[in-house]
Amino acid sequence: MKMPNVQNSLLLMVDMQEKLLPAMHDGENCINRNLLLLQGAAALELPVIISEQYPQGLGSTIPQLKEACREEWPVGSKTSFSCFGDEDLSDLIRNLNAETLIISGVESHVCVCQTALDAVNEGYQVIVASDAVTSRKPEDRCTALKLMAANGVQVMSAEAILFLLLGSAKHPAFKTISKLVR
Repeated sequence: MKMPNVQNSLLLMVDMQEKLLPAMHDGENCINRNLLLLQGAAALELPVIISEQYPQGLGSTIPQLKEACREEWPVGSKTSFSCFGDEDLSDLIRNLNAETLIISGVESHVCVCQTALDAVNEGYQVIVASDAVTSRKPEDRCTALKLMAANGVQVMSAEAILFLLLGSAKHPAFKTISKLVR
């Protein structure tokens, strides 16, 4: 695995939307871990893209996460399950010239999995935040994580990802990240 850093990575938060999250298993924990990733991304100045699946029907990103987002972080809507299936959204991702995609969101076995597998096929190094993804059924999440790992996706916790991006306690964002994970 090539060591990701803030210069060559981006966080892609998938479909953390108002009408989807109430149906998710352990949704509150998934929300909290996505919040950690967004706050960590802000501290690290890591680029972020937010996707929304058919927002006209499923609502927008939940307010709790929206409030943690920076204005410069684009939101791309989609109707395909993979973020690479909609041209505008896939262009947003490609135009940031990242080598590593860090993916979080819902549902693990549909939009997250299809996005991760497409990203691997596009040549990205892909890391999925295992505690920041979920599905309606726990077994679907578990199966999706195994499938992604078997196909070249790195599976790590949100905290592990943030410390991987820090690389050292000498990083200017170390104290901020340390406080976030406590």
